[in-house]
Amino acid sequence: MVKLMILWLWGGFVAFILLMLALDLGVFHRKAHAVSTSEALVWTGIWIALAMAFNVGLYFVYEHQWLGVGTTGVGPCLTGEQASLQFFTGYLIEKSLSLDNIFVIALIFSYFHVPQIYQHRVLFWGVLGAIVLRAAMIAAGALLIARFSWIIYIFGGLLLATAVKMLVVRHDNLQPERNPLIRLARRALPITETYEGQRFFAVVGGKRAATPLLLVLLFVESSDVLFAIDSVPAIFAVTRDPFLVFTSNIFAILGLRSLYFALAAMMAKFRYLKLSLVFLLAFVGIKMILAHHSPIPTFVSLAVIVGILAVGIVASIIETGKDTAPLASPVTDEPSDDNEI
Repeated sequence: MVKLMILWLWGGFVAFILLMLALDLGVFHRKAHAVSTSEALVWTGIWIALAMAFNVGLYFVYEHQWLGVGTTGVGPCLTGEQASLQFFTGYLIEKSLSLDNIFVIALIFSYFHVPQIYQHRVLFWGVLGAIVLRAAMIAAGALLIARFSWIIYIFGGLLLATAVKMLVVRHDNLQPERNPLIRLARRALPITETYEGQRFFAVVGGKRAATPLLLVLLFVESSDVLFAIDSVPAIFAVTRDPFLVFTSNIFAILGLRSLYFALAAMMAKFRYLKLSLVFLLAFVGIKMILAHHSPIPTFVSLAVIVGILAVGIVASIIETGKDTAPLASPVTDEPSDDNEI
């Protein structure tokens, strides 16, 4: 009976996410339009508010063990305060790492000359694919950690390696011709030379063909695979509760679209933010490696993460006057002759 109630909890959350996505695409963005900065900021605020309201609900669910949470013997039995703190820390980590994702998405849109009016549609389906991918990776990660406790050291080492890679590897060398998904799509499907509105497929000359917008979506999805390899282990460093891992991750992803439109044009000004993310990943990797011997309390982790991000943001603001032109930003609203690939 208790397990059935927990399934209802998971099902209710998934149903809520699907409802929000349906409202997003079917009501608020039913007609393609360029998302303004003010609109993006409003939606960013809404998604953050929903995540924080959900976290308040988590406090009571875990504190009073509603729906049998904490009584099945699966995972640690958490208090309301512990669950809320772990959710918020995981949410902050994923939200921070998604900033690096925004860099890459802006570069992809700039490379393919995607008109701003079509960018939301790509991000919507990209986020939907990311949710499915994260769910699968979180399930696999939870199973591995439950069966092989030593896997935590591998996850920690992976995060440290990623931090080093992020420090030395540049994102601006996209090379889409080397992307396996795009290469496969080009071989399997005819591709139109120009965008056909916001459609991923179109009928041209009596034949069905993919549009360049599909290639953009495939590139965005494949880039998210790499980011998921970083972010999913990072949240397991904060909590082993699969429900907290999944919900904090998904709430952060859902706000990625609006955050992109709010920040993409300004990301180059935060020149030290990437360095902050390097230190963040390194700290989380060390936290995972020490988990069995010298565990770092969640509230200490939260303080360190906030401090790392604050230093990067403040240092970037101080250097704002020396900024050059943005590395990449959303392009014009109207398609042009440069849309050919």
